[in-house]
Amino acid sequence: MKPRILVVDDEESIREFLEIMLKKEGYEITLAEDGQKAKDLLTKKSFDMIISDLQMPHVTGIELLKHVKESYPDTVFMLITAFGTTETAVEAMKMGAYDYLTKPFKIDEVRLNIQNALRSRNLEVENRTLKKELTKEYSFQSMVGNSPAMHAIFDMVKRVSQTPTNVLITGESGTGKEVVAKAIHYNGPLKDRPFVTVNCGAIPENLMESEMFGHKKGSFTGAVADKSGLFEVADTGTLFLDEVGELPLTIQVKLLRAIQERVVRRVGATEDVKVEVRIIAATNRNLEEMVAKGTFRQDLFYRLNVINIKTPSLRERREDVPLLANHFLKKYNERLNKNIGAISAEAMEILKKYDYPGNVRELENMIERTVALEGGATILPESLPPMVNTASGRKMASSNEIEMGDDGVDLDKVMGQIEKELLVKAIHSAGGVKKRAAKLLHISFRSMRYRIEKYNLGVVGDDELDDE
Repeated sequence: MKPRILVVDDEESIREFLEIMLKKEGYEITLAEDGQKAKDLLTKKSFDMIISDLQMPHVTGIELLKHVKESYPDTVFMLITAFGTTETAVEAMKMGAYDYLTKPFKIDEVRLNIQNALRSRNLEVENRTLKKELTKEYSFQSMVGNSPAMHAIFDMVKRVSQTPTNVLITGESGTGKEVVAKAIHYNGPLKDRPFVTVNCGAIPENLMESEMFGHKKGSFTGAVADKSGLFEVADTGTLFLDEVGELPLTIQVKLLRAIQERVVRRVGATEDVKVEVRIIAATNRNLEEMVAKGTFRQDLFYRLNVINIKTPSLRERREDVPLLANHFLKKYNERLNKNIGAISAEAMEILKKYDYPGNVRELENMIERTVALEGGATILPESLPPMVNTASGRKMASSNEIEMGDDGVDLDKVMGQIEKELLVKAIHSAGGVKKRAAKLLHISFRSMRYRIEKYNLGVVGDDELDDE
């Protein structure tokens, strides 16, 4: 659609000149001979930009500018003046005018000013829209759940978001720790400030200090320019330390100093930089156990764990499964341009019984996969992934629950299903880190890798990090 420009001037020759010139540039032009006519037109049609004379009878350019900024704040305003002083132009810009044009016009200057003004306006509108969407995405409405456990989370997020206190979010992988962190940030007084996420488990140890605190040019090989660290990027906002239990002890010391003294020092620098950052940390590991073992600093633990929020596993709030499943169905219908009407009662019963070692993230992936592959109007039991449809995919059965029919039991098959279930559960509990998952199962990493290939689990992980 062509950008719409309203030209307001009591001189007919000026209106005609701008109309001819701007139409050649591809704009849609509407003309008004005074400010009152412009106000009338604005009630009937929207404009991207208004170019208005300063001196006009009845309603002046300044009065029109004030009206536009109050009623149509997204419309960019530019003044034309042959009589106005610099003071008048400055006053107009203080009131929100983008710029002013001086008669007689220099065509190239007019053309460039209008292009810049519209580009700036579009960026502002886009930024506002993105912020609105972001706020909506991480509003309380985006945290789906009606169980007592989730109501406790909503209540805690509501109270914590209004304070600058550090927060530690704990819980299994896939329980929505980052969603909670963003809800705290975007529902509090820092919502218009930066929210910076650091995945502590994904940054190599030798780069961690530079990433967190920045570096000076020449401080090490490859430091070709000064670089701000993530602490400085998050200044005045929130720094979210995801998987904080993965931080090496050497970085834990520097993190503690940054939190306590509110200063950071770039690698290679001799002076500190002040930062004002709220810390929200998250982990699926037991930090208290790590403190006891000496792998996590106790003083840092206390600094981070001022307020603790534990996100419940999906197994602890099975009553939320239908609500979440329908939420994801709607989401992926829209995203994948599908029109699947519902999840059948039978399929929903199966979903409710499944154990979800990967928690909400696993349910979401499951619904996305099902929506993508489903050809009918309803999700049926057979539409669900095979794992969910098997007894072992649901809550693990004890031997007492396995019926010994006339044909007996395929022991290898049953044991294989249980093994596969435990592998998936361990991988999810380890946050996708296969080496840690192997430790949880008390098997070697090589054995873990063999079993992953055997069951075609398709896990992308940390092969490059370790081997045994």
